[in-house]
Amino acid sequence: MGVANRMMRAGNAAHVALYRRFDVGFLRSVRGMPILLLTVAGRSSGTLRTSPVGYFRDGDAYVVCGSAGGAAAEPQWFRNLRHADTAVIEVGDERVEVAVAVAHGAERDRLWRRLLEVAPFFGGYEAKAGGRVIPLAALTPRAPRSAAP
Repeated sequence: MGVANRMMRAGNAAHVALYRRFDVGFLRSVRGMPILLLTVAGRSSGTLRTSPVGYFRDGDAYVVCGSAGGAAAEPQWFRNLRHADTAVIEVGDERVEVAVAVAHGAERDRLWRRLLEVAPFFGGYEAKAGGRVIPLAALTPRAPRSAAP
């Protein structure tokens, strides 16, 4: 693993730990978009990985976007999400098991328009991604909510 990857993992781990410990605005939102913690199994290893991810609500679903800031490749957490039927999210101190549905076609387009209403800066990410269609997934609660550990 390269230095950049180790630094990203360390930063991610620190964000996750601080998010769980402190109810502080800059840990729980970025550019006005709320953040949740997404835990999903690695697609090859099966190891549970937790990532802070921006989201917006669409009915009961929490919608997440695999923009990677407009990078040419989608983020690893989204690649893992594509291979998962379920995941766990933490929103503040609530922990929720969710069903995963990656959006396609007209549904993806509808959710993209909603995302741009909530966070217009994502439009720049799509242009920057060099033709990559930025994926979205709807995470729908499966069970009653409980307090996070």
